Amino acid sequence: MEFFRDTISTILAKQMDACTLRQKVIANNVANVNTPGFKKSRVNFQQHLREALGSGSFAMRTTNVRHIAAGPSGLDNLVPEVVLEKSTAMKASGNNVDIDEEMVNLVSNTLLYRLATRVRSDRANTMSYVIKGR
Repeated sequence: MEFFRDTISTILAKQMDACTLRQKVIANNVANVNTPGFKKSRVNFQQHLREALGSGSFAMRTTNVRHIAAGPSGLDNLVPEVVLEKSTAMKASGNNVDIDEEMVNLVSNTLLYRLATRVRSDRANTMSYVIKGR
């Protein structure tokens, strides 16, 4: 039996992966803040997650081979997408990176990652408590 193969654990793991990718994208944007013609990127994950959660395509857990499964989970195919923003320009050089916006995104992403890791850790601690009884 896999303890951490439930829907919440899958969402938390995917969220942490998305935050890691978003951190790299933000770092790249900040590193190129003064590069002429550079176009910033962003990570699109929350929208895909909302769609997967709203679609109702979760797989039901079965405890016996004779049970009927609901089908594949929409979460298994959920991956963060890096999107290049070409349509805007902040400076005459064509660069569209706003350092203030990137710093806000960095803080927001850090808090989201910490939340996901904390929830995952708390779930593991609860499981450990249940198994050990202390």
